[in-house]
Amino acid sequence: MLPRPHQDSLPTERLAALADKVRADPTLVYARSEDADEHGPPRRRFHLPRLPRRGLLALGVAVACTVIGLGSWWQSPAAEPAPDLALVSTSSPAPELVVNVVGEVATPGLVTAPSGARVADAIRLAGGMKPGTNLHNLNLARKLTDGEQIAVGIPPPPPDAGGPQPGTPQPKLNLNSATPTELDALPGVGPVTAQRIVDHRTRKGPFASVDQLRDVEGIGESKLAKLSDLVHT
Repeated sequence: MLPRPHQDSLPTERLAALADKVRADPTLVYARSEDADEHGPPRRRFHLPRLPRRGLLALGVAVACTVIGLGSWWQSPAAEPAPDLALVSTSSPAPELVVNVVGEVATPGLVTAPSGARVADAIRLAGGMKPGTNLHNLNLARKLTDGEQIAVGIPPPPPDAGGPQPGTPQPKLNLNSATPTELDALPGVGPVTAQRIVDHRTRKGPFASVDQLRDVEGIGESKLAKLSDLVHT
């Protein structure tokens, strides 16, 4: 009577038989055995599909192009906004008006006013009127015209007083009270010489005689001869 195999040797024999089957058929992963019910149905190995070499090459090129495109887009500088263009006006500026304000004002003489200014604006530019000045004959709301003369608090010159009438002696101008504008109106005296006469009067005091005009720069003997009958002290 043969001895019974030891119970511990049964698993070893089963493993040996399973190894023989795998050697005979390598595609088998699991073989059914007596304990198949215990371990469940056999499972199959999942195989990835094999891609041809051309497909792998095309896939690599596509991935590389995508990476390069994203890198170029990321490094490209942001578009700068267009600078604002200043609007240039094509309309010409409004002309200025030059008028002569005389009479009872703080600083009589020429003033420059904007187009559309009124008589009141010219008086304000001349320093304002003196206290107690009579303005009944002056329309402060009238618009100015270039080159006109505004008489404040004194009778305005007659409309036809464009120059001395024949046979009428011309009144002489006082050198010690005449304004630069009035001196400028004298023959041979321009705005520069008129201002020099006023500056000389301010520095050295009133003129004692007409002959003292020789001390003013720009006035010689010939010019003094013309002015001697038109001015006084």
